[in-house]
Amino acid sequence: MKPVYPARFSKEDEGGFFVQFIDIPEAMTDGETMEEAELNAREALSGVLGFRLDNNQEIPVPSIHEGDDVRYIAPDAQIQAAILIRVQRGSQPLSVLARALDTSWPAAKRLEDPHHWPTLKQLDRAAAVMGKRLVLCLE
Repeated sequence: MKPVYPARFSKEDEGGFFVQFIDIPEAMTDGETMEEAELNAREALSGVLGFRLDNNQEIPVPSIHEGDDVRYIAPDAQIQAAILIRVQRGSQPLSVLARALDTSWPAAKRLEDPHHWPTLKQLDRAAAVMGKRLVLCLE
């Protein structure tokens, strides 16, 4: 899963752009310019996904949409890391992940905490335990 979410960018009659995420309808924002709208969209997406993570709510899998008005937005790195760990863990209890990482339950839980910055070493170990590999990308 690549945590980039499709958003519709609509030009407003009064100027600027309105943004609403297709998979997360409560995530919406606007901006005077396209650049500002994209920045605000990333912040809105990160905020809503962080709220969902904090409250143990469902994290939707990003859908694929085409169109001139659709752009794909990624949340900030902390949110991405927390989402990827939670999605890959699936329904497996955190205690299983903690045992496999040879760490405590609270330390394993922090990997899914959007307010915690896990190290690359922690993310790499967690990925390996779940049969995955950590891949970094700069965009």
